[in-house]
Amino acid sequence: MDSPLPALHGRWDRTSHGLMHARVGAPALPTDAPVVVLVHGLVISSLYMVPTAQRLAPFMRVLAPDLPGFGRSGKPAQTLDVRGLADALAEWLAACRLTRVVLVGNSLGCQVIVDLVSRRPDGVLGVVLAGATIDRSAPSMVLQIVRALRDVPRESVFLMPLWAIDFLRAGPRRAWRSLKYALAHRIELQLPAVTVPALVVRGARDPMVTQAWAEQVSKALPRARLHVIAGGPHAVNYTSAAEFAGLIRGFVDGLREEPA
Repeated sequence: MDSPLPALHGRWDRTSHGLMHARVGAPALPTDAPVVVLVHGLVISSLYMVPTAQRLAPFMRVLAPDLPGFGRSGKPAQTLDVRGLADALAEWLAACRLTRVVLVGNSLGCQVIVDLVSRRPDGVLGVVLAGATIDRSAPSMVLQIVRALRDVPRESVFLMPLWAIDFLRAGPRRAWRSLKYALAHRIELQLPAVTVPALVVRGARDPMVTQAWAEQVSKALPRARLHVIAGGPHAVNYTSAAEFAGLIRGFVDGLREEPA
């Protein structure tokens, strides 16, 4: 019988955007254990990172923050664009005194990570980009919404209630503006500046991110490889969490084996 997944606990840290909430792995680990930060996508919070975080927690220090405006974190009066979210993430990392981290993102979280690491790579050992948006073959709100609706029946039935909870927490105005900012952000222009090792992950049944786009993202990164999860949808961190967590563990182990 499989061992029960470890529980996560919450923590709050003060930033210039108010209190930021994060879900954190609880198991006692060696002081030199790897540190992995899971960055959520559009509207939904770290809540959907829980299945991946629980599978990583026995092996590494794992933290999954709610970016400002989402989940349990504070709600700034102004909706932050991708750069604003990246700067907020950097401020939170500093507040937590986190260094030598691996950043793992899904969807919009990939854009936030790329924006941050392309400008401020210090302290980041590597990145994992799953379902990296925005696929430039669907550069409009209408196309993005259509693709998102196609993804819904491919995800776990338990994901949509979580999305609904977080949508209500964020509010429709913030959700709409965040989508506009995501569409305006050109991740492909920043990818060549991300020089740390990278793992690009795509679910084979992800309608939001085509295979061609995932390959383009991987090729634009100087030190990347691409892995496709068979049968995986867009939110592989939730619906395909066991395989996704295994990929992260393998990637992190590879980083630790690299020469200093």
